[in-house]
Amino acid sequence: MDTVAQHVLWLLPALWLGMVLAISFLEAPLKFRAPGVTVALGLGIGRLVFRALNTVEAVLAVALVLAALVVGPAGGAWAWLVVAVVLLAAQILLVRPPLSRRADRVLAGEELPRSHAHFWYIGLEVGKVVALIGLAIAAAP
Repeated sequence: MDTVAQHVLWLLPALWLGMVLAISFLEAPLKFRAPGVTVALGLGIGRLVFRALNTVEAVLAVALVLAALVVGPAGGAWAWLVVAVVLLAAQILLVRPPLSRRADRVLAGEELPRSHAHFWYIGLEVGKVVALIGLAIAAAP
């Protein structure tokens, strides 16, 4: 079991990292450039995609914490894991709710300026990318 948990501890951060890079830094900005995608359609797709991403991220975070409890990795791996989990929690609990409320208002027809919450979300994503790379490296056998 320790061997499986050890591999989970470096493999899942790499998987999580790939998901974040593909969705947050590739899909999200590109969808609004596609022909025929309106702001309303893009917001609807984005809300659905990020809700799904955050759900999968939460499952991966729980699996990683459980694997870390089994393996008892060095302090560096724990530190990177805690950073990744805290950043994810901040995104879900602090940043996504105002973004969702803003999306509701835009979908209702309001014209709003660009949201600063998007910048916070992106900043947290960058931090999470660094933490996931650090965790994968620190936990590698």
